[in-house]
Amino acid sequence: MRSCSLCIVLSLAVAVYCGPVSQVAVQDERFAESYLKKFFNLKEETGPTVRQLISPVSNKLREMQRFFGLQITGTLDAETLEMMKKPRCGVPDVNIARFSTFGENLKWTKNSLTYRIVNYTPDMPVSEVDDSIEKALQVWAKVTPLKFTRINSGTADIMISFGRQDHGDRYPFDGPDGTLAHAFAPGPGIGGDAHFDEDETFTFRSNDGYILFMVAAHEFGHSLGLSHSHDPGALMYPMYSHRNPDTFVLPRDDVNGIQSLYGPNPDKDPVNPGPEPPTTPDACDPTMVLDAVTTLRGEMFFFKDSFFWRSYYQSATPEQILIKNFWPSAPVNIDAAYESRRSDSVLLFKGQKVWAFSGYDPVPGYPKSLSSFGLPENVRKIDAALYDEESGKTLFFVGNNYYSYDEAKRTMDQGFPKRVAQTFPDLPSKVTAAFQYRGYAYIYSGPYMFEYHLRTRTFYRVLTNSYFLPCSNF
Repeated sequence: MRSCSLCIVLSLAVAVYCGPVSQVAVQDERFAESYLKKFFNLKEETGPTVRQLISPVSNKLREMQRFFGLQITGTLDAETLEMMKKPRCGVPDVNIARFSTFGENLKWTKNSLTYRIVNYTPDMPVSEVDDSIEKALQVWAKVTPLKFTRINSGTADIMISFGRQDHGDRYPFDGPDGTLAHAFAPGPGIGGDAHFDEDETFTFRSNDGYILFMVAAHEFGHSLGLSHSHDPGALMYPMYSHRNPDTFVLPRDDVNGIQSLYGPNPDKDPVNPGPEPPTTPDACDPTMVLDAVTTLRGEMFFFKDSFFWRSYYQSATPEQILIKNFWPSAPVNIDAAYESRRSDSVLLFKGQKVWAFSGYDPVPGYPKSLSSFGLPENVRKIDAALYDEESGKTLFFVGNNYYSYDEAKRTMDQGFPKRVAQTFPDLPSKVTAAFQYRGYAYIYSGPYMFEYHLRTRTFYRVLTNSYFLPCSNF
């Protein structure tokens, strides 16, 4: 796919011979062209020169890549195509902003809005659909003066329905996956209405499908006047997110967006205001302390809160992803992580438990306890883990000490714990993350990392997060 990227971007606009093109590549070209027309306003262009024909496609690919924080190449590379194929909302991505509105003052001019559920999906009991829709609207009511009242007949401000393919609004759905739903900006007629693709499998809480609450909460953001955000932690990010409806808190970016239209909730309790809206970690923050760092099959993963950055050699721009979107059963706010080359898996630690994943899949038998590694029962958590490829040992950092685990024997080495300062001098405080790269150990302490050679116990230099995790704000 990567070797054909230039041919593909050319053939999207004009027939260019580049040698044999597989049927899969042709299908990808057509899919990408359709995607850019639907979500980035690619228009049909004609002109006398190849340059005039290619430019609109390349420009729209760049616009899309910029929106999603991908490497800006202007070509249909594998990374861009992978992003295009993720399940998402059907509303276009036309703005580049942390949050954005539809403009032209597209908002409701009243604070009391009605909604009506026109029909139901057979995927869920009626009571679960009702609950999901009500809770999704309350997500926005909690942070604004808006009030929502359900009606069972007549025309409501927000009409909610399930349909498939061509369902009567000139924006047909595309079958399973792809576009999950769409909604219309505030206004008369169809304005504010939300439509859900009946070809999807909607669920109440299970990840064996798409959680209706999450899809609906996003769509209702559009119904109230918000467009898409390029913040990957925002509810208004275009791609579907796996999150727990029972613990979901509207992120700060979405709060800022909706309050720019309607203002804050005047009835908010100043004594018990509720949980603080979460913010998305910023790789450009020089004070950020990472939770964990690990390699995985040649890539680097940098964990912070509910997210990780995924960095690989094909892309100069790390991709920021919600942990739950990658591993739905994984914990967030982890303590440590490392890659086990012996089992081809990544292990994530939180509290006294450890989870293991092989690629995207959970490893059977996990989560396990820390004591299954031979760590003492009184160890409540570890601060970092580092796998040493040369020795086949994994170092577990706990406070001022560290333990050595033999991956081949699956036992803890004798003579441990040892003091961290014995092996890693010059650290100003406790270890917060660690990993090995090209034979060198990188030990994080706060926002800094310290480069060591394990065999010689030589300290080389102090670096910042940006050495491996570049700042990619635009």
